[in-house]
Order: sequence, then structure tokens, then C-alpha cells
Amino acid sequence: MAEWYNSLACFLGQDPFFTMLEYAGTFAGAISGVRLASRKRFDWFGAYVIGLVTALGGGTLRDIMLNLEPFWMQGPSYIVITFFAVVAISLFGRRFIDGHVTWFVFDTISISLFMVIGLEKTLNTGHPWWCAIFMGVITAVFGGVLRDICINEVPLIFRKEIYALACAAGGAVYLPLLYWADLDSRICATVCVLTIFVVRALAIHYHLGVPVLTGRSAKLFHRPRSKTSRISDKVV
Repeated sequence: MAEWYNSLACFLGQDPFFTMLEYAGTFAGAISGVRLASRKRFDWFGAYVIGLVTALGGGTLRDIMLNLEPFWMQGPSYIVITFFAVVAISLFGRRFIDGHVTWFVFDTISISLFMVIGLEKTLNTGHPWWCAIFMGVITAVFGGVLRDICINEVPLIFRKEIYALACAAGGAVYLPLLYWADLDSRICATVCVLTIFVVRALAIHYHLGVPVLTGRSAKLFHRPRSKTSRISDKVV
């Protein structure tokens, strides 16, 4: 088993576990971007660009801020993975595009895995824990911000749904397990991913969100609005 892992490490060029996490996060992020582009009736090239922006945007900003070469410039793997996401949407479009649960799964996989990668990469460059959490959140959500801007939507991170805070919660769990409990980084990564999934799932199920800044009384619970209220908002 050890020999297989070492040979895989030589092939991938670094820890295979985190490399595979990065590949999986890239595919999931590209799927979430291509899916929304498809709903906006983008063509193949436009959808591919949105997928690239979603999958690579956060990691690119992170590497620039850490004064590193952007990760996707070290090989064509990420470009190819994004193309496979476009193909997957074209083949299984109805399941990917129409299913809200499917979108939640892929979007949450993307941000949780990118959060772990951002944490690991920042810590490996010698930066402190608080910087690692900040960079992890940037890695996780900035691609989605660019995606929403490109398709003319208000970025999800600026809306009521708990999104970036779920990533921060995962980072807050990851670091104590790594430094205080002295657990293997792969175990810490798994717990971090599960934490983000649980926080996002609970927030959506119980309609939890960050209070809206309106000058009125803040509400943590956000019940779905009726069609009548949405129409009245548009009229106002």
C-alpha cells in the first residue's frame, strides 16, 4: 500500500490526497458554473469560460496574494477537467440543471474542498492560522463571486444564505484538530469538509441566514417569501 501511494505521489508531484481533493473540487466547481451558464442559455464556449472562472478564480487570487505561481499554470489538468464538466452537463443536463439538491451537493463539494486546499497551501507557505482561514475562504468562494458577476447575478456570498461563514466554520474546526489534537491532515480535511456540509445543510433546512442590513430589526431566520411578497417587492 505504501509503495502504491509513493508511486502515485511521484506521478502527481505532491501529496496525492490533496491533489485529488483539488481535482475533485475543480470538477465540482466547474459543474456549478457550467450549470448556471446553461440555465442562462450560454453556448458551449461561454459555459466553458464560466466553468473555468468558477473553478480557478479563488485559487488564482489566493496564489497571487501568496506570491506563488497560479496552480493551474503548472499543468493542463485543470483545463481538461473543466472541459469534462461541460461534457457532463451536455450529457446529463436535466439532472444537473433542474435538481436543486444536485446543485447544492456540487456547490458544497466545491467550496469545502477548496477551503481545505486553501488552508493547506497557506499553512505550507508559513503563514499564521488566521491568514490560512482567510485564504481558505477566498479560495472557496471567490470563484463563485466571479461566476455570479459574469452571469449578471448578485453574488451568493452577499445574499442571506450562509456560504462563506460555513467555510470559516470548517476552518475553525480544521486548525484545532491539526495543531492541538495533532491529527493527520487528511483526517482534519475530512472533518472540515463534513463540517461545511452540515453547516450549509442546516442553514438551508432551517432557513438560517446572516441578518440583512436594512436598519430594521435583524432576523436570523429567513422564511421563504410568498409569490405575493415577491411581486410587491418588484412593484416597490
